[in-house]
Amino acid sequence: MSVGKDNPAFISLACINIVVGANAGGAFSPFGDITTLMVWQKGVLPFQEFFRLFVPAVVNFIVPATLMHFAVPIGQPLSPVDGSSVIKRGGLVICGLFFLTIITAVSVHQFLHIPPVFGMMTGLGYLQMFGFFLNRKSLIWNEANEIPPGDSSGGKEFDVFAKIARSEWDTLFFFYGVILAVGGLGFIGYLGMMSAALYGNLGDTFANVLIGVISSVIDNIPVMFAVLTMNPTMSDAQWLLVTLTAGVGGSLLSIGSAAGVALMGQARGQYTFLKHLKWTPAIALGYAASIWIHLWING
Repeated sequence: MSVGKDNPAFISLACINIVVGANAGGAFSPFGDITTLMVWQKGVLPFQEFFRLFVPAVVNFIVPATLMHFAVPIGQPLSPVDGSSVIKRGGLVICGLFFLTIITAVSVHQFLHIPPVFGMMTGLGYLQMFGFFLNRKSLIWNEANEIPPGDSSGGKEFDVFAKIARSEWDTLFFFYGVILAVGGLGFIGYLGMMSAALYGNLGDTFANVLIGVISSVIDNIPVMFAVLTMNPTMSDAQWLLVTLTAGVGGSLLSIGSAAGVALMGQARGQYTFLKHLKWTPAIALGYAASIWIHLWING
């Protein structure tokens, strides 16, 4: 939005491309998206299996991006913005702790058979310990320079919970409510009926493709939770297919994924439901191509 602030056509195309890229990029990693994380944590597929979706995910992004490329306005949207930014004290160490957290989460699940959430919480412990060190260092620096507490010129405290407190709790409660409702439907038997209707009558491949289309209307998180609650008997290739379709199917509409909903809020008026809908056929072509590539490569 900063680069193309005087070019609304560029902004809308860029936002659509970001939504498709974000959803495709998360489809081939166990923790790249909530849906893949749910499948991995459920124990349906081993960690390394998800990377078989890399090529289909690339195709899912490349096809609509290539078509949108020809609609991008000619010329540069805006000259580069002047200015520079500096990494704050401890920033590189925190990046290292992030990768260490991922390694911990994967290792405790693969070798110790402990749910990945405990590895992630251990990573939060890493961050809190380093945050304590940063705060002590800032306090010592302020005392050495005789800067009183609260002075804007002094070193600021590092508090990760202050960042968490700024989360969109309404969105989190929405997902909690939807998952609770899906769990209720499973308890009273409706998901069992849906599983029999979809996977029993239509077949695994067609049902999994349809799941992706449904996820463009209903967010992919409750859709994947419903599939895991149904727990149909499928091959690894079919579980990979439903992981792919649920992840990238949300790109078909702007309301189908968290990325689209977030961008509509950030680029209000410049990226809208109808502007995204205009490019749905191109995105659907990439969706179909990625499914074909997956079935060709992975069986």
